[in-house]
Amino acid sequence: MPAQKTAYRKNFLLIIVFLVLISITFVVALFISYSLTSKYVENEFSSKKIEVLEQTMKPYYDFFYNKIPEIQFYGGFLDSASARKYASSVFKEYEFVTKVVFYDVQIGTRLPVTRYDNNLDVSVKAIYQYGHQNGKILGTRQNHIGDEPDFAEMSAKLRNYIAFSDTTRAPTQDEMYKTFWDVKPNKITYTNTLRPLDVKNYRELLRGKTVSAPYKQNMMTFYLDPVLLKVKNTHHELYQNVSIQPVVYDPIDSEGNKLVTEVPFPGAFSDYKLFFSSEEGYLTAETNRRFMPIGAAVLVITLFLVAIGWLIYRNLNVNIKLFKLQYDFINNFTHEFKTPVSVIKIAGSNLKGDGELTERQRKHYGKILDEEADKLNDLMNKLLSFTQLENKSINIKKEEIAVDDFVERYIDTFKIKYPDFKLNYTSNGVHTFYTDPVLLGSVFQNLIENAYKYSHPKKRQLNINIIQKKGNIVFSFIDKGIGIPRNEQHNVFKKFYRIENQYNQNGSVGLGLAFCKELVNFMDGEITVNSKVNEGSEFIVTLPNEN
Repeated sequence: MPAQKTAYRKNFLLIIVFLVLISITFVVALFISYSLTSKYVENEFSSKKIEVLEQTMKPYYDFFYNKIPEIQFYGGFLDSASARKYASSVFKEYEFVTKVVFYDVQIGTRLPVTRYDNNLDVSVKAIYQYGHQNGKILGTRQNHIGDEPDFAEMSAKLRNYIAFSDTTRAPTQDEMYKTFWDVKPNKITYTNTLRPLDVKNYRELLRGKTVSAPYKQNMMTFYLDPVLLKVKNTHHELYQNVSIQPVVYDPIDSEGNKLVTEVPFPGAFSDYKLFFSSEEGYLTAETNRRFMPIGAAVLVITLFLVAIGWLIYRNLNVNIKLFKLQYDFINNFTHEFKTPVSVIKIAGSNLKGDGELTERQRKHYGKILDEEADKLNDLMNKLLSFTQLENKSINIKKEEIAVDDFVERYIDTFKIKYPDFKLNYTSNGVHTFYTDPVLLGSVFQNLIENAYKYSHPKKRQLNINIIQKKGNIVFSFIDKGIGIPRNEQHNVFKKFYRIENQYNQNGSVGLGLAFCKELVNFMDGEITVNSKVNEGSEFIVTLPNEN
């Protein structure tokens, strides 16, 4: 069929074009997704450093916002022992604190008193210095108190705050930070916050009031070493090396093949920064790791599209084969109808002719008309029954049948119809069977008819064996016919399918075996075939024995 070959070529070309487009799309999708993944990793390399900074600075923030303000709880009454204990807890919790200086500050009046002059005196009673070495706390007292720049700066802030602060409200966070904190590179100085009542009392001293004993105030200076901070690299997949470097540090030329970024420390560590570096291959490995699931997803989608394309192609292929089967069916069906119709027409023309017919001629034409009408009726009944089976519109009417009588009736019928057909059967202990005799009879009729039709003229014989096996009745139809090629055996039960051979040149509609399979399936059974070319075939029908 030229049309069929053309359709196959078109379908093949279509699937080739589809596969090419899918392949190109797959490659482009992989390229784009890899490029985007690589760009995303590079962007993260530049942005995730903030998270590393925050995790690294957590101890510092805890020290700054929680530990240092604990001095406030002492209310200015820290002494050398309690200061030493406090410094010990600082060294234990925060390794980056290298030294603590404690100023035992007192605020009182100047001597001699000059009225209406600045009578406020902020002085240091004693200075204690604490350090640690090998887990031990080292403490010393400075007997000679000279010009201490940290103390001088903080005392000036206190005097200014006492003189000008608004005691009718609580100080703001900004005012407190500017007055009671002094943050310099690698050093933080803190003095406990003054209460509004303390500020009022100190203002009285400014106006000339005298006190018998000075007020207590505590001040501490903490010396920090940012290099002792523990770097917490929370993104090892991005940063191969993270180090603490001075702000003025620049990477050497040998690091030119690396990706680098940096972020400065805040507060007392402002002279230092976190320096990040990774080799290009290190980030490439991370890009590949992140790309793997994306590539897998693209592959799955591509395979899904290929599967859809294959299903479409298969459906097209099936449709073409179905078209061929239907085309053959129409040809064969037309031929099957055309022959008896032509014969009927010829016989009818002879009957209505002007010439007189003898009795013998009249009976002959009548026999022809009767036989051809039976052929047409049989063909129509088979098509109708097949359609009813497919639509499940037939009801099974089961009854008990005598197996020997049932089989012998069909054998006798076919011996009369085909005198040269040798038919035998054996029944191994099976006497009765509960089933629909009409449906089972149709199976017998079609299989016996096929055995005769597809046998050599001198080997037309059929053996029917009936046995009971595991609650089933098994009917075996064994002939000595032409056989069925192995590659055709799975097709013989399909509708409209015909095996081309010399015994099928006149054509058939290809419904016989398909009709048998529908009948057996309808009766909850199974039909199979074993066959060898030029040796014969065995059709095995297995039906449930409900007895």
